[in-house]
Amino acid sequence: MLIDRIALAILIIGGINWGSVGLFKFDIVAWIFGGVESIGARIVYVLVALCALWCISLLFRERVPSEERQM
Repeated sequence: MLIDRIALAILIIGGINWGSVGLFKFDIVAWIFGGVESIGARIVYVLVALCALWCISLLFRERVPSEERQM
């Protein structure tokens, strides 16, 4: 599904941001939007959190083999 791929891409971006915070003490999102308290940064943080919650559902979905999908 397209929404799954979008959520996963946003979650990867969030993971890279957290990695930069952990490794370099540098918050890329806050830097782009002018600080942690800026509305842009807060929107991104909430969006990453919502995508993380959405991606939890990926763990519990049944996967249909590609042979069955084509029929």
